[in-house]
Amino acid sequence: MKSVLRIATVDPNDESRGSLKNLLLGIDMVWLEAECSRFEFFLDIVKQTQPDIALVSLDTDPEKGLSLISEIKREAPACCVLCVSSSEEGSLILRAMRNGANEFLKFPMSLDEFMGALDRIRSTFSGGGEGEVQSSKIVTVAGVSGGVGSTSLAINLGCILAQEPRNSVVILDLDLTLGDADVWLDIIPDYTIQDVADNIARLDFSLLKRSLTKHECGVFLLPRPVQIEESPTIAPDELRRFVALLKATFTHVIIDVSKSLGTLDMAAIEMSDIVLLIAQLDLSSLRNVVRLMQLLERKEMPDEKTRIIINRTGMADSEISLSKALETIGREVYWQLPNDYASMVEACNTGVPLCISAPKAKLTRSLEALVQSFEVASENKASAEENRKRKRLFSFMGNK
Repeated sequence: MKSVLRIATVDPNDESRGSLKNLLLGIDMVWLEAECSRFEFFLDIVKQTQPDIALVSLDTDPEKGLSLISEIKREAPACCVLCVSSSEEGSLILRAMRNGANEFLKFPMSLDEFMGALDRIRSTFSGGGEGEVQSSKIVTVAGVSGGVGSTSLAINLGCILAQEPRNSVVILDLDLTLGDADVWLDIIPDYTIQDVADNIARLDFSLLKRSLTKHECGVFLLPRPVQIEESPTIAPDELRRFVALLKATFTHVIIDVSKSLGTLDMAAIEMSDIVLLIAQLDLSSLRNVVRLMQLLERKEMPDEKTRIIINRTGMADSEISLSKALETIGREVYWQLPNDYASMVEACNTGVPLCISAPKAKLTRSLEALVQSFEVASENKASAEENRKRKRLFSFMGNK
């Protein structure tokens, strides 16, 4: 099922078009791909942008609107049509549905009615086939201190995910000053996050896709600016906007945050499905794990989102024992990754990820198992949710 629905709207009335835009911009599960003020131009926009939903307002000229619905269904049959009107005249509703509209809503729309229509439309994308899109997942990787290997893990997790043909993966380097994700992939990018920030007001799918650099393993990268002094000023809301667009485009968004944990980093953590806290078995790391967990608790972050990863286990005899670490941090460690200095250094220096340079290494296999654990957990969660829905349905039927 599609996780984010792309919508294009047409409404010649400035006031009602603005009202629709404000409603759409406040909903995470939709992306406003395009808006148009002329019926005559809208079909071309639909053909160019290929949205999931075409939202047509009928009030200004019902006849032109109805004709447009027929043209959209004829020229872009995969596009669902949602029409709105302040009129509740039965003949108008009937004609709209006969012309191919999937939904007809009363204007002004209530949020509940609109979300209900979106849920019904979303279900049309869940029947399989070429149009099916996996639910997208945002994974944020945060190192609890410098040098614990958070960037190397973000890169290699993304590359391993990209090996699966059904996945499309993008890595976002949010360390705007000293990020080095491009080094790990041996990429000299044509565009960076600076270009996205400069064009945030007109950002769309085509512009964002041009800003990404693709590695031969299949993963895409949006790196930090080339020059340190170019570090862009990005507001958290702007970050949420283009991460939502990434989420609408890719099955997995991997975000490597900076050690400063500023407002952008915290915004990334808050919007994530999974947060990986990367630590090592040393006192400094374990102390910072406790501090960060306390911070996330104050931010009311659900515990199940945060997973502690211990990197480079077995690195030295002087490291703190796992039992002592568990006693210190007061919660379970989700995963332990073995120390493999030689393989990791070679991967960094050559810009070739572990899944290609050392596919049989113990570390690579542990990372693959970590990725698989995410996928299994997601499948179990989806299965449990489906079972709950079925129970509610049968319970409802039993009460009839």
